[in-house]
Amino acid sequence: MTILSAPPAASAVPKSVPTPQHEEAAHLMRILVIEDDRDAAEYLIKGLREHGYSVDHAADGREGLSLALGETYDAMVVDRMLPGPDGLSIVEMVRKNHIATPVLFLSALGDVEDRVSGLKAGGDDYLVKPFAFSELLARLEALLRRVGPGQENTNLKVGDLEMDLLARKVTRQGKRVYLHPREFRLLEYLMRHAGQVVTRTMLLENVWEYHFDPQTNVIDVHISRLRQKIDKPFDTAILQTVRGAGYKLDPAA
Repeated sequence: MTILSAPPAASAVPKSVPTPQHEEAAHLMRILVIEDDRDAAEYLIKGLREHGYSVDHAADGREGLSLALGETYDAMVVDRMLPGPDGLSIVEMVRKNHIATPVLFLSALGDVEDRVSGLKAGGDDYLVKPFAFSELLARLEALLRRVGPGQENTNLKVGDLEMDLLARKVTRQGKRVYLHPREFRLLEYLMRHAGQVVTRTMLLENVWEYHFDPQTNVIDVHISRLRQKIDKPFDTAILQTVRGAGYKLDPAA
């Protein structure tokens, strides 16, 4: 098992880094972590979420490739040695599908030839294990800064509902919908997972940064408020409750 240094506490992060306490500073950046080592994966997920990122995790190459091709991410952190298709094969396939998402490779293989092959496969950076979380975070931030406005998708659209992440503006049928910061973040997460059932646990972890059940009705309250704004004034309701499972944003409902 690879031993990694502990991630720094979120309170020690520079003000420029988005944290849950500064949700209005930036939209929720979405990161895909493809890592088969359970301890390493938990370490990365915990650290990234503490620093304000939304994180999806795949524990093998097959699941990782499916997510990489089927979802939209701001960046990917990919372990090179994986069961199923390995990291190099995943990134090569991603690039063949004209997906320009920045990729940071992680690997215990640190020779020059290994690093070069990772970059030639389509990786944007290469970090050798073991590593300090602070270095991984700095490299990831650098990759995210490189993404130009023409590459990053700053507009989300689900049916007649649209969200401009830069202007922090939401419209439906061309009419402005005014949201509070937490409502905006909740809607963004639902829009990024449109057509999929989003569980209460997913919302607690990725919107509220809770990794436990607070035993409150905070989700119900915010879902109700969101419905009042994006559904009630219009003919068609798109925010659905899936009984016993969670919620789904579905324009075809």
